[in-house]
Parts: sequence; structure tokens; C-alpha cells
Amino acid sequence: MAFKEKLVIIPTYNERENIGKMIDKVMSLEGEFHILIVDDGSPDGTADIVKEKQQNHPERIHIIERSGKLGLGTAYIAGFKWALENEYHYIFEMDADFSHNPEDLINLYNVCKNGADLAIGSRYVNGVNVVNWPISRVLMSYFASKYVRLITGMKIMDTTAGFKCYKAEVLKNINFSKIKHIGYGFQIEMKFTVWELGYNIVEVPIIFTDRKLGASKMSGGIFNEALWGVVFMKLKSLFVSYKKIHFLK
Repeated sequence: MAFKEKLVIIPTYNERENIGKMIDKVMSLEGEFHILIVDDGSPDGTADIVKEKQQNHPERIHIIERSGKLGLGTAYIAGFKWALENEYHYIFEMDADFSHNPEDLINLYNVCKNGADLAIGSRYVNGVNVVNWPISRVLMSYFASKYVRLITGMKIMDTTAGFKCYKAEVLKNINFSKIKHIGYGFQIEMKFTVWELGYNIVEVPIIFTDRKLGASKMSGGIFNEALWGVVFMKLKSLFVSYKKIHFLK
């Protein structure tokens, strides 16, 4: 049986143009990464391509098929639970569309191996490293991160990043039922939770390249959920801290 150390979770919805190439690339990396695809009932046959690839690597490629679009956050939480049940030590988040360079999985792993509890593939820790985005989207993303830092107090430069490596211990200590965001805000809420728990978070510089194939899943509603959700998330955190100080003995 293949050694179960590193698992890359990739949520998918209509990614048939990318998923086969992504799986091949991750399978080719040194260090024997495993993959878990969480597919939300893609009508374009994404899951069928995964199953074809699975025949060549049955111990390293896995799939969870869900009945419909249930949200990014719930897809990752389903993946986290599966990873912990199967005793993986390092658990990654990554997009299917090659906006995250699979080669950077090795860097994220090494950073966690050498002391980080959460390694973040960061677009903004060394300037702005984004390719093929319109300037309006770059500005929206960059200032969204500044806004999140201002509201939450986190010192993370790329608060909305979705390319990450967690040590399993971190995820074991998160109550997933308390994570309320299912869209863009999920990435912020998870970082905020890890930060509040006092874990060591390290940002690793990456170059983010916008997708060439397939359609973006970003929408104004998802973005607005994140911006307003940050305020409520911080207020809830302050209220819980107040209760601990004044009411719990």
C-alpha cells in the first residue's frame, strides 16, 4: 500500500478541461502526493475523467461525488474529514484550473515539515504576484486582504488565498460545525480560526496565474458574503472572548 502522508484536496465543478492534466502533473511530482477530488455533480463528466485516471493509481487517486453544488467550504470540509479518517499527515487545498502551480506543493510541504502548522501559497507576501488578471480584479483581491487584516488583526498578507498545506493536528482541533462560510469567505474563516488557535502560520511566495480553460466560479455574491462575513466573524470572536473572561470560571 502507498504511504499515506500527503493528500491534495481539489474541489471540482465542470473542470473536464483541466482535471486530467492536473492529476497527471500532481502524480508526477517527487514525494508521492495523493489526490482527493471532491466533485459536486459536474454535468460535464469531470468525475468520469477522475475515475479513468484512478485506474492507473488506485491507491493514490480518490474521489468523493456529491449530488450538486454545495459550496467550496463544504467540499473542503468533506475532504478534511476524509483525510483525517484516513490518517494523512499533511493536507493541501488547491484549485483544479492551474492558477496554483502544482510544483509549489513541494514548497508548501517543506515549510510545514520544517515547523509551520499552516503554509499559505501567498500572492502578496512579496509584492503582487498575479498573472493575467485584469487590474480591477487584482485591486479587488489585494484590498480585500487589507480589509480583512484591518478587521481581524491577522498579520497574513494574502488572507483570501486558497492554496494551503495544513498539518493534520491543526484540522483535528477545528470544530468544522462552527465554520459557517461556504464560499469565498471560507478561506478567510479557516485562516482566522487557525490564527486564533495560536498555530504557526507561514506565507510562501507563489505566482498566481489566472485560468486558461474553463469558467471562473467567482461571483459578486460570493465576494460580498466574505466581506460582510468578516465583520460578523470578528464580532462573534470578541463576544466569545468576553464571555470567557467574565462568565466562565
